[in-house]
Amino acid sequence: MSDQPGPMSRRGFLCGSAAVATGLAAIGPAEARPVPAGEGSLPEILAEAAQLAPLETVIVARKGEVVAERAYDGHSLTAPTNIKSASKAVVSALVGIAVDRGLLQGVDQRVAPILRSDVPGGADPRIEKITIGHLLSMQAGLRPTSGPNYGRWIASRNWVRAVLEQPFEDDPGGRMLYSTGSTHLLSAILTKVSGRSTLALARDWFAPVADFAIGGWQRDPQGIYLGGNEMAMSPRSLLAFGEVYRTGGLAADGTRIMSRAWIDRSWTARTNSRYTGDGYGYGWFLREIDGLEIRYAWGYGGQMLYIVPGLDLTVAVTSDDSPRPTTIADRDNLHNLFARIVAAVR
Repeated sequence: MSDQPGPMSRRGFLCGSAAVATGLAAIGPAEARPVPAGEGSLPEILAEAAQLAPLETVIVARKGEVVAERAYDGHSLTAPTNIKSASKAVVSALVGIAVDRGLLQGVDQRVAPILRSDVPGGADPRIEKITIGHLLSMQAGLRPTSGPNYGRWIASRNWVRAVLEQPFEDDPGGRMLYSTGSTHLLSAILTKVSGRSTLALARDWFAPVADFAIGGWQRDPQGIYLGGNEMAMSPRSLLAFGEVYRTGGLAADGTRIMSRAWIDRSWTARTNSRYTGDGYGYGWFLREIDGLEIRYAWGYGGQMLYIVPGLDLTVAVTSDDSPRPTTIADRDNLHNLFARIVAAVR
């Protein structure tokens, strides 16, 4: 599940670059068509993927080396694009680094004491039980601010307070309730404990990672960067971020960015999506393909980051993020495309 585009859809996304305005022309909605099944080389598979109308770019890397890539219909592998909810994996990484650095105590740390000024008076006592881990795994129990509630939420004057004012639909630690509000609370927490913006933390902590860059990112009325949506990264940057996870937390030059223990925690299923049945860890979905463990981040419209640890494989995919009725079918088509890529690599 993922959010509908907010006020910064692809056409209006503020990435601070004239190249973005000219290089991100939207592809009109079209009927989703799967990539033909069967064997083929990676170049052949990516050529056939041009049939997927919303698809914009694909990069395939094995052991850190790009082995196939393609941009469709004039799109760019290096221009920033809105990765939507795939950015939840970025927020999760920043939380993990904050834990590694001692800025946060760990996933069992309670949220309310950090955000006390925005906790509503007379709040449900369960709000005191919500932890960092609950926010990461979408188990806070609060009514989601994603989907049909997203527009109303971002129209509020204080996004953090608006999340904390939501009624409980389950106890903290209960079923998965997918909500960008949860990851936005994490962004607010990072800002509080560090005294710096989440964007500044990302640029600092990922500075050793070649190609990693965030070109633009929406902020709430209080100036807090939106945790888990409306973030601009190029396909190459998205791939570079995924490579840090694939290598167990290392930049290409060997600099440690985050602990392997955090990656292991992030890739441990805490709950399951009621829409797909896939497991969910800390910002990452989990599934299997032909016995291989797959980890993927998913953003609205088809912004995907796939990692197959057993094959040393990382695949970054970007797509048109315009609202359309075929987004679920488009996601399934990308899963099918990815399965063909895995088969070719094996």
